[in-house]
Amino acid sequence: MNKDALVQAIADGAEISKTQAERALSSFVSAVTSTLKSGDSLTISGFGTFKVSHRAARQGVNPKTGERIQIAAATVPKFSAGKGLKEAVR
Repeated sequence: MNKDALVQAIADGAEISKTQAERALSSFVSAVTSTLKSGDSLTISGFGTFKVSHRAARQGVNPKTGERIQIAAATVPKFSAGKGLKEAVR
């Protein structure tokens, strides 16, 4: 499913216009992004948790040349599925 299909599914499920559904989805994405950017986590009961994870710097290997490279530390978003979502997918 891509963004357009998701917007259509939201519009159909909530019985709202496609424009309103797109605004709602954009607001959700903005809220998650700003929450993670501030270092907090966001939990939606029964669905899952969005959080920030910190990866330490590490050594890697260039697969083409076999040369050792330094991979920089990074802050990355993570999603952990909740019990309700896990059970729904089974």
